[in-house]
Amino acid sequence: MTVKSDIEIAREAKSKPISEVAAKLGIPADAIIPYGTTKAKLSFDFINALNTRPNGKLILVTAISPTPAGEGKTTTTVGLTDGLNRIGQKAMCALREPSLGPSFGMKGGAAGGGYAQVVPMEDINLHFTGDFHAITSAHNLLSALIDNHIYWGNKLGIDSRRVEWRRVLDMNDRALRSILNSLGGVSNGYPRQDGFDITVASEVMAILCLASDLKDLQNRLGNIIVAYTRDKAPIRARDLNADGAMTVLLKDALMPNMVQTLENNPAFLHGGPFANIAHGCNSVLATKSALKVADYVVTEAGFGADLGAEKFFDIKCRKAGLSPDACVIVATVRALKMHGGVAKDDLKTENADAVAKGCANLKRHIENVGKFGVPAVVAINRFITDTDAEIQEVMKAAEEMGTRAFLCTHWADGGKGTEALAAHVVEVANSGKAAFKPLYPDSMPLRDKVRTIATEIYRAADISCDGTIEKRFKELEEMGFGHLPVCMAKTQYSFSTDPTKRGAPEGHIVPIRELRLSAGAEFVVVITGEIMTMPGLPRVPAADTIRLNEEGQIEGLF
Repeated sequence: MTVKSDIEIAREAKSKPISEVAAKLGIPADAIIPYGTTKAKLSFDFINALNTRPNGKLILVTAISPTPAGEGKTTTTVGLTDGLNRIGQKAMCALREPSLGPSFGMKGGAAGGGYAQVVPMEDINLHFTGDFHAITSAHNLLSALIDNHIYWGNKLGIDSRRVEWRRVLDMNDRALRSILNSLGGVSNGYPRQDGFDITVASEVMAILCLASDLKDLQNRLGNIIVAYTRDKAPIRARDLNADGAMTVLLKDALMPNMVQTLENNPAFLHGGPFANIAHGCNSVLATKSALKVADYVVTEAGFGADLGAEKFFDIKCRKAGLSPDACVIVATVRALKMHGGVAKDDLKTENADAVAKGCANLKRHIENVGKFGVPAVVAINRFITDTDAEIQEVMKAAEEMGTRAFLCTHWADGGKGTEALAAHVVEVANSGKAAFKPLYPDSMPLRDKVRTIATEIYRAADISCDGTIEKRFKELEEMGFGHLPVCMAKTQYSFSTDPTKRGAPEGHIVPIRELRLSAGAEFVVVITGEIMTMPGLPRVPAADTIRLNEEGQIEGLF
């Protein structure tokens, strides 16, 4: 039997006009700003009018530590949303937008897969509504204003050796990680060391995803610390009069985007910070708006629960005043086999013992989610090679942790394949068992916050910091930023900072390589191990096979 590709399935979708999809949630046509017929933005006037409405139930979808075998977190989020609607609930999902870097690199897009997708898939995975371009432009406008200020006399006394603000590009390009700018003579400015991050690692991206409205957006943009003087006094974006122009560029980008699933259920796609180098959640504005118009909102946080879920709880929920009602942890038999020591080439061979061993990773994530006071449910994203014996091991592991696992076939069956999971999620979300609490208090010193995450979530023995890092912790505390949460930048493949250590390693040391203050986003980025904020392309990137066919259709995009 020939299995259709994601893009072939998406092209066969019978999409409805976006106004009809919005109407399912009681959103009138004049409250949306159409971008064509199948995607739109939600107007600020409508969003502001929602404040007095009660909130629906918030369900987070996270996953075990990812492997090359795949987990299907976004696919499960979409499938669960369709399943909830199939059993008669008014539900929608709130997702992140994909980055062009992974789309043309190795990881792929973020529109789901099989018969659990959001559409229009090609638009979503490419330019969509232009949000990422706006974020890239706003970020690089600030970069240009910094060097321009230095060129025209440097009235603020910026120390060019202490410029913290790098440039960004929404593409994987390792050649830009470290550069020298302003070469070529006096007319081009003062040469200095610089570099690029990928757009999804930009503080502007984080700010867009955490801002509550345009006023808050501009205030946060103005708070960005871009550089220091020779006396180490901070220089902010508003000192360069950059916040107004940056807000203008981001005015439309701040409005949440609405699309639909293959089953014509509503979905918000807005913002897209990576979870291994940023905070990994869609926008607060989209999530809060969704909670006002739907009874159940299914959202996701990137990569494994040690990254995305921890940041969802400790950063997004803390800052936005959100309180999740349930958490779904996605697992696959294939990935659990890899955590149990099986090579990728051997995954088709039944190995229940390896699954049982790999379930240590799943159990760790279930336990970690419980530390935040949120009840967890396990979704087994089924592959055709999974055997009954292997599936039983996952069911058993979940039961040992006091929860339940449900077999899900949404990739092949759409919402029908998640009806049992959806019914249980409704039961859990309404059980009153959730008692959300962040892992650490605001008042805890920054270094202790980092150590708490490392020991409690990663099961490390300790963190290691050289003299420079210890000094930076102290500086940030003295500058008045000790109350901020921390955003860990760490490999997604392991609880440790070594991506080859799968399963549930413990007793390791987490080396802290760099601290980056995001004063506008209001968190401190803690870079560990060898994590990169500008990815590179693989030996054979996806871009090699992406092209237009003779009918003008896109080929090779999943």
